[in-house]
Amino acid sequence: MKIYNIKDYIKILKEHNLIVDIYNKNDVNDANIENISYNSNKIKNNTLFICKGNNFKVEYLNDAITKGCICYVSEIKYNNDTMAIIVNDILKAMSVICNLYFSNPSSSLNVIGITGTKGKTTTAYYIKSILDEYAKVNNQKDTAIISSIDTYDGVSTYTSSLTTPLPLELENVFFNSVFSKVKNVVMEVSSQALKYHRVYSTNFNIGIFLNISEDHISNVEHKDFDDYFNSKLKIFEKSNIGIVNLDSNFSDKIYKKAKENCSRVYTYSLKNKTADVYAYDIKKDHLNTIFKVHTKNFDKEIILSMPGLFNVENAICAILVADIMNIPYECIYNGLKVAKASGRMEVYSTSDRKVVTIIDYAHNKLSFSKVFETAQKEYKNRKIICVFGSVGSKAVQRRKDLGNIAGRNSDYIFLTADDPGYEKVLDICDEIAKYVKNYTDNYEIIEDREEAVKKAFKMAFDMNDDSIILLLGKGREKTQKAGNKILEYKSDVETAKEMIQKYNKVRA
Repeated sequence: MKIYNIKDYIKILKEHNLIVDIYNKNDVNDANIENISYNSNKIKNNTLFICKGNNFKVEYLNDAITKGCICYVSEIKYNNDTMAIIVNDILKAMSVICNLYFSNPSSSLNVIGITGTKGKTTTAYYIKSILDEYAKVNNQKDTAIISSIDTYDGVSTYTSSLTTPLPLELENVFFNSVFSKVKNVVMEVSSQALKYHRVYSTNFNIGIFLNISEDHISNVEHKDFDDYFNSKLKIFEKSNIGIVNLDSNFSDKIYKKAKENCSRVYTYSLKNKTADVYAYDIKKDHLNTIFKVHTKNFDKEIILSMPGLFNVENAICAILVADIMNIPYECIYNGLKVAKASGRMEVYSTSDRKVVTIIDYAHNKLSFSKVFETAQKEYKNRKIICVFGSVGSKAVQRRKDLGNIAGRNSDYIFLTADDPGYEKVLDICDEIAKYVKNYTDNYEIIEDREEAVKKAFKMAFDMNDDSIILLLGKGREKTQKAGNKILEYKSDVETAKEMIQKYNKVRA
């Protein structure tokens, strides 16, 4: 990896009009930077330290200086003799610095960025599955992925902590991808990543806008819907090619933004046959969904093994990406036939099919609506039992939306924990319950999530009717964020499998 000196970092920051002033620059102005960090616990000799975050304390900087920091970047001049580069936007500066440190790796990759309220993860895995099929046929490296579930960079796979990583981690993923000869990277791009410049230095060859509905509105995320929407629209400012879903709310505004910023814009739809790619003759065949798709290169059948008719929308977006990249139909067909996204619309059933469960990360208004729509259309005449909660300290609007949707569509509801943070689980559940009660009194609050899931299964097993249990919000996650702790617990998938296995054993 190329080593840059402080002058190089000053130059690139000046090019982006980010520098306000420089202090003590004669001391180490020619020094090489061997390490970048914004964590005082990860300091080596000749480190450039970035003072970021609302909770930053000068003690962190002092600690970094004692460990090997020779220069720091900040919006504030601190009282010390260490070289300081003062900038007007620390978040943009962080992206620029990290990008230079890794020699602008995204410029050597075909980066496909996906934003939207719902479907980012599933669409990312659909695209990856198609591109992996093509790579296998052509003896190439698998596609890298950055998702809310996990990250694969050609070197390793690990569980993700953020939907879109912070710049240092993000640029490291790109660097490893280039190093390991990965050609394509598909990634989820959150509204927070766009608003706070995590992808400021990222070059998207293809930028995708899936859909939009109200979400992430709070005093720690987006102040209102306009802020949320406009943050997501920024993806086109970073994209060469734009892709727009004509079925999305505000599709006209999304398309206009794409046309203003991208060299080419393509569209897809389930309804509009003027789109570049559209689906038709959609039907359900047991757990598979079969449909026909029209593109500029072919008009043929596709099979999806994941349930949920709404996933056809995600699939045709992936098909459009592949079509733009001239991937042959056979790779598209075979890739989508086996495509899976861990924790997304996973279906399990008792051996007698009395009880079916769907496990999904659905956690906002749009995703909740789609899961309940699937339960009602594809699993008709079953009682619906739902288990869910909502996150603490952010996206508080969700509590009303989730409570109303579940209350309107469920036969029974268990309210429980879902990353309560610094709030009490009971307080969050009580707030959701206010909206559930607009439609039904058939609910109860069980703070322990594993216990809530088990009770939902016991209720279903004792019913005379067939039922479907919706375990929503946590997917395959095995932790809960409570206060400043990460607590381990049994995942919804593990608990569901355990309960079904016990049921099948008794009736064998």
